[in-house]
Amino acid sequence: MKIDIKIKKTIYIIAIHMLFGLSIQAQQDTLKVLFVGNSFTYFYNLPQVVSSMAKSQGVVIETRQSTVGGSGLDQHWNGEKGTRTRVLLDSTDWDYVVFNNHSLSTIDAPDDFYEYSVKFANLVRAKGGEPVFMMTWAYKSNPLMQTTITDAYEKLSKESATDLVPCGLLFEKARNKRPDLNLFFDDKHPSYNGTYLLGLTFYKYFTGNKTSGISNRLTTKDSNGEKLYLIFMLQEDAAFLQQLVDDYHFKTLK
Repeated sequence: MKIDIKIKKTIYIIAIHMLFGLSIQAQQDTLKVLFVGNSFTYFYNLPQVVSSMAKSQGVVIETRQSTVGGSGLDQHWNGEKGTRTRVLLDSTDWDYVVFNNHSLSTIDAPDDFYEYSVKFANLVRAKGGEPVFMMTWAYKSNPLMQTTITDAYEKLSKESATDLVPCGLLFEKARNKRPDLNLFFDDKHPSYNGTYLLGLTFYKYFTGNKTSGISNRLTTKDSNGEKLYLIFMLQEDAAFLQQLVDDYHFKTLK
């Protein structure tokens, strides 16, 4: 009888340690990501889309955003246009901070583009996080913009030793391979197709996993716990974008 009691106690203690270990592991596996930028990020709720994709694959990515329409990183740095990025950077320990600069910054204000990108990269590193730049894409009406955008972001990534998520290059590739697939809401903002492509790109960057198998219907929950649909995709279009992202070789510095 006493032996049985000792065995039960031993099993209980082992179970507690296992549960504690799993809890610690779950905490370690949670990524905290802050998206900083403008409407290129908040159209069709990109941060929530990334979280939803991750959750569907058993990965936890907690996202928040600091986004103001039409804003550049100079305004985020100086707290203009109602931006609160530097306050949010102090609010928690972020694993990654993704920076989406103004879509014309590489063309109209290249000096500011470099200056404030580097300032933010240094600030995030000083706080223990990993800065990441989101390469923007050419407007629908002017695909020739992409060369200037790509050159500027690749130079920035190399000189600041910061990872670059190649959203613009994948937009370009998708447009070339499937001109029938509309990636744009208007001349510049992403459609739900475009945001789905962006979500896949960030999911692959953060996890290193293949995107095949991610649902073409992405959901979250509202404040009442009810299911809320973020994106509906045609299955064949979702599969095309997944293959596009999975076949693309990401150049990362990590």
